[in-house]
Amino acid sequence: MQNIAISVLTICGIDELAKHSSRSVTHVLSVLDPEWPELEAFQTFGAHHRTVLQFHDIIDARPGMVMPEPEHVAQILRFGSELAGSKAGRTEGHLLVHCHMGVSRSTAAMLTLLAQANPDEPEDGLFERLREIRPQAWPNSVMIGFADEALQRNGRLTSALGRHYAHQLKHDPRFVDWMTQLKRDRELAMAGA
Repeated sequence: MQNIAISVLTICGIDELAKHSSRSVTHVLSVLDPEWPELEAFQTFGAHHRTVLQFHDIIDARPGMVMPEPEHVAQILRFGSELAGSKAGRTEGHLLVHCHMGVSRSTAAMLTLLAQANPDEPEDGLFERLREIRPQAWPNSVMIGFADEALQRNGRLTSALGRHYAHQLKHDPRFVDWMTQLKRDRELAMAGA
């Protein structure tokens, strides 16, 4: 994120956190299910600023589950603004964004932060950068829709998301089975649009 003096960007899942504890992580954005317990992995990390968001990785309402909401994306954007504001106090930094698997919510959050920090970068370029950070990225479409609106990208992020999904399906057809099992057929349809 060139505009906020972050030199290292990492996306991972919960089971990968331990291997990042010695990597001088300065900022963490955790996106967890609401019922998930506090993660012990962060006790082994050095000093860092951490923000925790809690909602489920779903794209349609389900009983007993918390949908991603515009306020969640607003919190991600506030995190990004705070990160940008802290630039004067440091020369570099390491941002780690994680969710349960490091595939959907965390990649949507990172894409949102990239788009916020680089308002003039074309949307397809942002998704290319996201794939460089996390090759298996499949961002949550609801979150990207809210980010598109909040950042006034006028549908361009959502359109680029469809092209990103198509790219991912071409490079790893297993996404079809995974997203079908997760009841995310609407995202698969976006890849063909």
